[in-house]
Amino acid sequence: MTTTAPEALAHRVMTICADCGQCREMLADAPCPYFPRLFTLSDRVRKHSEKPSSQDLKGLVDLCNACGQCPCQSIQVQIRQAKDAFVDRDGLPLRVRLVEDVQLVGRLCGTFPELTNFLLRTEPVARLLKQALGVHGERKLPAFPIERFDAWVRAKGLDRTRESPGRKVAYFVGCTARYMFPEVAKATVAVLEANGVSVHVPEQQCCGMPTYLEGDRYRTFKLAESNLTVLQRCIEAGYDIVTACPTCSFALKSVLARGAQYSPDWRRHVTDIAAAVNGDTGEISDQLAIEAKSHTGRANATSEDFRKPWVINQILGRRYSGEAHDEGYFAALDAELRILVASHTWELGEYLRDMNRDGHLKPAGALPPERLAYFPPCHLREQGIGQPWAEILAEAPGAEIDTVGDINDCCGLGGVMGFKTGFHDVSLAMGAGLMQRTRAKAPDRIVTECLGCRLQFTQMLDYPVSHPVEVLAEAYRVGAEASVEAGRP
Repeated sequence: MTTTAPEALAHRVMTICADCGQCREMLADAPCPYFPRLFTLSDRVRKHSEKPSSQDLKGLVDLCNACGQCPCQSIQVQIRQAKDAFVDRDGLPLRVRLVEDVQLVGRLCGTFPELTNFLLRTEPVARLLKQALGVHGERKLPAFPIERFDAWVRAKGLDRTRESPGRKVAYFVGCTARYMFPEVAKATVAVLEANGVSVHVPEQQCCGMPTYLEGDRYRTFKLAESNLTVLQRCIEAGYDIVTACPTCSFALKSVLARGAQYSPDWRRHVTDIAAAVNGDTGEISDQLAIEAKSHTGRANATSEDFRKPWVINQILGRRYSGEAHDEGYFAALDAELRILVASHTWELGEYLRDMNRDGHLKPAGALPPERLAYFPPCHLREQGIGQPWAEILAEAPGAEIDTVGDINDCCGLGGVMGFKTGFHDVSLAMGAGLMQRTRAKAPDRIVTECLGCRLQFTQMLDYPVSHPVEVLAEAYRVGAEASVEAGRP
């Protein structure tokens, strides 16, 4: 951990952004609380020589929820470094440590779900319970499931690997689906199995985004190290990694691997290949593509980012220029392993769309006669994979789907940040524009991949909210029932 004072790190970010100014206009219409505050503080310095206090700077970095919409990855890394430094020096309050540990909260509340749900429905006990958890009293919480998803997995034998001649998926569930919305996780398994995919649910930890957001660097690295080891074994055994949570896929594909292609180990690997093919950039890229697909026969679109010609040229031609180094948050972890996991992780809609384009996705039955308002969440947009779920559902008979939200819209929850007492009102204000635009669509149902967005929509609107995989699973079920009634196999 750096010994530089956290105030100096936060002030450096503020100065860099203020001198650039691009995001002053670029994010003017985005519901981002960080940059308006940054420019307010920088303007005070410029106009009134009013230096920001330590509390000002700490409050500034606390406003970043890592949505990924700002264009400079280096700035995103530096914001996290400043936040980590504040936590390293000042520590995290116990309530924050509790609310960031989604696994622990899920396990505690899910141990006696009937009692937990009763208490959450009973005021003022519910408010006191939320206060004990560090959650704002007005934040709505879902009912905790009576049957734990982990128990369901064991009953179906999904916790064990099985030999399969076709596609095999290691399902990275994500904490929110695992502990709060197991119906989404079960629908994921049902859809994959309906398409002939063998599903394995390996032992796994939180993806690390909640602790990453809160500056808990030690805990974040422990989670990442554990998951990398498990997922490496799955990939080497021929499993694709699939998650129905866009935040988890964003963490595993983008945040975890950021800058890994410029690490010393990867540079040496690329340089060795270059020596064998006389420096031919195309040959190097082709060799890396072959390597990426060696375990499972396929790799995702993210894998291309590590072998693009300009990346290879930077590796070979700028080794000592001071540019293009592995300066990502996880630079201390094995870069080749980070690249391996990033190259073999798919968001579920992305995975099914790839199957569909290959002609391997089973056609869905008719969708219910509903107007669906689809919202693509921030962490999906930042993966650069388009809107795969909108494409898949649009092909189903009877589909009436309308995408909602502007390009910079955010629900405002910000992961666990929206649960915290001090961020609740900011969270609602951030999501107000999206809620207004959604209400104007007058949908029968809201559809979004992000279960955090689901919680925020439920908090602020009265429409039912579903994950797209639940809609697809229902369409498959209806189609299967219709086939049985028609006497078809």
